Amino acid sequence: MASLSEPQPAKPHVLLIPYPALGHVNPFLKLAKALHMRGFHATFVHTEYNHGRLLRARGASAFDAGAEGLRFETIPDGLAPSGLDATQDIWALCEATRRTGPAAVRELVERLNRTDGVPPVRCVIADGSMGYVVHVAKEMGLPAYLFFTPSGCGFLAKLNFDQLVKRGYVPFKDESCFTNGYLDTPVDWIAGMLPSARLRDLPTFIRTMDPDDTMLTINIKQCELDSPAADGILLNTFDDLERRSLDAIRARLPNTFTVGPLGPEFSPPWYLPSLTSSLWKDDDRCVAWLDRFAGDQGTVVYVNFGSITVVTSEQMDEFAWGLAASGCPFLWVVRPDMVRGGWALPEGFASEVAGRGLTVPWCDQEAVLEHPATGGFLSHCGWNSTLESLRAGVPLLCWPFFSEQVTNCRYACDDWGIGLEMPHEVGVGRHQVEAAVRELMVGAEGTRGAAARSRAAAWKEKAKVAVAPGGSSHVNLDKFIQEIVRGKC
Repeated sequence: MASLSEPQPAKPHVLLIPYPALGHVNPFLKLAKALHMRGFHATFVHTEYNHGRLLRARGASAFDAGAEGLRFETIPDGLAPSGLDATQDIWALCEATRRTGPAAVRELVERLNRTDGVPPVRCVIADGSMGYVVHVAKEMGLPAYLFFTPSGCGFLAKLNFDQLVKRGYVPFKDESCFTNGYLDTPVDWIAGMLPSARLRDLPTFIRTMDPDDTMLTINIKQCELDSPAADGILLNTFDDLERRSLDAIRARLPNTFTVGPLGPEFSPPWYLPSLTSSLWKDDDRCVAWLDRFAGDQGTVVYVNFGSITVVTSEQMDEFAWGLAASGCPFLWVVRPDMVRGGWALPEGFASEVAGRGLTVPWCDQEAVLEHPATGGFLSHCGWNSTLESLRAGVPLLCWPFFSEQVTNCRYACDDWGIGLEMPHEVGVGRHQVEAAVRELMVGAEGTRGAAARSRAAAWKEKAKVAVAPGGSSHVNLDKFIQEIVRGKC
């Protein structure tokens, strides 16, 4: 038996590199905390821009939890310096990180490996959207995994972008393809997708007339070059929810681990509670306000279009008056950068919804969705929001904006049965908002709203099973950890 005076083996050191947008950083931080809780030394990498935003929003506590073996580092994102508190241009960010990131990641690994008191990096987990990291890691002799933070169905669709190009579906011939029904073209040849899938149900990066479009070509590189080079793929989903898509993904990428929904089961609220990924300060009034409606469970509709969506002031006015006319209590997140040039509540709106409507700049979304007063979620269908809603048993009103949000919307409404789709191709009016909110929140038995509420409750229980000991995601996380500890790392 080893004596206490003998040096103890170093903890395995995992480097985690998310794409620098909140929807990617959030699940990555949950994964980092889950690994640290299980004995890993973890280094979490922010871009310098997001590091600055977190400092301004959260202070130093966003990076200092007093936890040994969990550290934060930064790399440049390749864009011009900015002090704005707003989401960066996604297209420019993707191009810049892929161009400048390899040298920055290499320098970071080399620096960490010569830092006193820090064990050498033994494994890299990079965002699927930062797939170039795989090749840097391989050149340095390190195992590398890709964590794709979108849905399984969204990832599967992107895995077929190259076929869409080879078969002549993409790029679009001309601008008429956006309006002449071309988007309704069936794509029933994609194994694992819904048989009724159409072009409009695939991530919006295919909607281009440019064969060299930045997002189209980067997504193809991520799937055709980066993913096969990785030692494995992680997905924040669970087998029962997306089995058909996952079977098709694993046919191409066999070492795929489903580890979702990443949440309190893997990194409990009491574990390093000060560490957060939120780039805006949460409004602390939300839970207390929801408590006022706790006696009437499921009566409040929560409205949040995520961290990237940008809309017009006219669209905001329509949503505002539609929510007011619905008669339902609502909690509405209105991000400071959600409308270019800013937006103010319409005249007379505050008095119309007094006592039953609360608007805030940001909130703890999981706390809101888990609150018993919350009964519906008007959402952009980002994957974090969709999965958190499903985990809480809250049905969706779907208003997707871009990327695989349209895919998530289609599955939520037509496969999982937890959502109702709102018009999004040509905008949405206040009367449509009013009708949709009422149908979801108070629709009688036999209506689509009642069915969505019932299905959401059923999926909540299945999600619990997946992350419980012995569940598919719990087992997969353990397998992934053992692969790092005993296998390739």
